[in-house]
Amino acid sequence: MVNPFERRLTSLMYGALGALVAGLALLFAHNTLGMPWPPVLPASWWEWLYSAIEFGAVAVCAARALGRPEERLAWLIIAIGLLAFSVGDVYYTAVFQNADSVPFPSIDDAFYLACYPALYVGVVLLLRARIRSMPGAMWLDGLIGALAVAAVGAALIFGVVVSGTGGAPLTVATNLAYPLGDLVLLGLIVGVLTLTGWTLRGGWLLIGIALAVFAVVDSIYLYQAALGTYKPDKLLDVGWPATMVLIAGAAWQRPARIARGRLEGWRTLVVPTIAAIACLVLEFRDHYERINVVAHYLASACLLAVIARLAMTFGENMRMLRQSRLESLTDPLTGLANRRGLMAEIEDRLAHSTSEPFTLAIFDLDGFKGYNDSFGHAAGDALLARVGSRLRATVSGDAIAFRMGGDEFCLLAPSALGETHPTVIAARDSLTESGEGFSIGCSYGAVAIPDEADDAERALVIADRRMYDQKDGGRPNPATESKRVLLHALAERSGDLGDHMDDVGNLVEAVGYELGLPRAEVVAARQAAELHDVGKLAIPDSILNKPGPLDQEEWAFMRRHTLIGERIVASAVSLREAAPIVRATHERWDGAGYPDGVGGEQIPLAARIIAVCDAFDAMVATRPYRIGMSPEDALAELRRCAGTQFDPAVVDAFERIQARPSERPVEQTAAA
Repeated sequence: MVNPFERRLTSLMYGALGALVAGLALLFAHNTLGMPWPPVLPASWWEWLYSAIEFGAVAVCAARALGRPEERLAWLIIAIGLLAFSVGDVYYTAVFQNADSVPFPSIDDAFYLACYPALYVGVVLLLRARIRSMPGAMWLDGLIGALAVAAVGAALIFGVVVSGTGGAPLTVATNLAYPLGDLVLLGLIVGVLTLTGWTLRGGWLLIGIALAVFAVVDSIYLYQAALGTYKPDKLLDVGWPATMVLIAGAAWQRPARIARGRLEGWRTLVVPTIAAIACLVLEFRDHYERINVVAHYLASACLLAVIARLAMTFGENMRMLRQSRLESLTDPLTGLANRRGLMAEIEDRLAHSTSEPFTLAIFDLDGFKGYNDSFGHAAGDALLARVGSRLRATVSGDAIAFRMGGDEFCLLAPSALGETHPTVIAARDSLTESGEGFSIGCSYGAVAIPDEADDAERALVIADRRMYDQKDGGRPNPATESKRVLLHALAERSGDLGDHMDDVGNLVEAVGYELGLPRAEVVAARQAAELHDVGKLAIPDSILNKPGPLDQEEWAFMRRHTLIGERIVASAVSLREAAPIVRATHERWDGAGYPDGVGGEQIPLAARIIAVCDAFDAMVATRPYRIGMSPEDALAELRRCAGTQFDPAVVDAFERIQARPSERPVEQTAAA
């Protein structure tokens, strides 16, 4: 909250700034247009106006220190620097205005030169007060910009000044101090812009313009003085008081705090790239037309700083890549490694031929959804963090804990431990928790690698399957019960048909996991596979068991079984996801199937899987009226029909399954 004193002081200073701007405009008109107004005043009135503007600006800057303690020292030092320059002007006007010769150096030079270090220090202190944190790369960018500007300025101006400099050492030093001071000032401008991230707010734009005007005006003066072309009371002379008014205006702008200076995107390249190009041009020119030694050394220093900046950028990028990789492999809630980290760890272990067997165990919290619904997601996250911390504390040695996502956790342990090993049981127990109104249990499944699975995906499938077997084995499931009733009815109607549907379900589950489908989709696919012929309950025995070929009318009746099956399955709420799959199990990849005649990816993927598995099982099965084909011949027939009747990608996955005899038949799981 602004106190009354600060409010009154601000109003007073705004009025003073208005008067300074008006006086500056009058001085500008006089020096550019030769305006004689007011004619009743003596000519010296313009010198008094000049000095009044400068001292007024000094007073406004000094007043800023009264109301802003954190920037007090910065504005006091800036005011002292401007005061020194103003005193030098007054001394020069009073002592040497009408003198035939001006000694050099003189006392006024000491005042003029004292302005430079005060401005440098004051601006740097202002930066420190307004920028809370500054990366090293940005400090280096500021140095690079300053060196580049100083190098270019030295090449353009310094040589001219030096060529006209001679005499006593003090004279030479004073002559060189001015251009050096201006070069550093120009460099400071670029440094300020860089360090503020080119955020020209809170008076920084006015400060940048002021310092640029001061350095440019001073450099032009030195250049003209060296050539003997300088003329007083012209536009150039307006530049120095204008600089002071701009700085005074900046002092009373609302300060812009920068929480953390940073450059992002293309801005990271601007300063180093432009600086490097400018300095390379100078060094290239030096081979044909010698530049002065100051410009040469400044350009060389700038190029070295650019190289250091590139090295720093490379190191920062490597650090960010490592950090990004670490974050991508870590679960932010629990701090455990995540699924990606698990996959990488398994593949890394399998990549070493001398790797010992190890165990993968997957754990799923029972009752977590109810806990979330009752206590809210924040409490659920807190519970996950607690059990994750306990799991980390439980594992030891070479065992590693992971969070797979949601309420699933994982453990990698050395040796083939098995599901009843104390380490696995202890991990399970660490993931249980109970309290008033809730009880969180844990189901789990384990797999030995590489004995039971030789890659990460297969290991996850098997462990996940076993975990859900355990989870479902302990409680009745509506989908399972509904499916069991329908399958029992179908088996009573035809025992062969019941066996066929069970076999197809096993194959479909294996292919679904082979294709990387989520468990929920695999469950729905297996349900549909086991029930895909349930519509045949409505087909008369005379058609269903006819030993010979069906006529057209019988075929039309038979083809209705997918529609009937869809209606039967959809009548059970827990099986509704399987209903549209049942409807599409006799569609073909080329669109020549039934009942809808759709093709390609318009057919649900689960239905395409069922079509392949159903055809294979039907071909290899022996029936009373024919002998089954060999698996090899059945696979050849699937390959022949891939792209017309069957989805080629599904046929490929099925072949991969059949190439692993240990997976036939696939261990059956209860559908969840």
